[in-house]
Amino acid sequence: MYKDAIMDELRQVELDVVEGERRLADLEAFLFELKRRKEDTTRAQAELEAMRKIQLDREQHRQRLLSLLHP
Repeated sequence: MYKDAIMDELRQVELDVVEGERRLADLEAFLFELKRRKEDTTRAQAELEAMRKIQLDREQHRQRLLSLLHP
């Protein structure tokens, strides 16, 4: 039962990690386009840094779950 709960959470975290990677790529492309057009990037840069932190948290959570499954 314990292992099933971890696996369920791991599946969700994996989906969140993949979605986070997609969103980061989209925002990086948007930021690149703003820079190309010489527009203000302050807000997009701040959002990108926040998203990177969230993504790092997701990846660390995934690693913790994996370590519970494979001690």
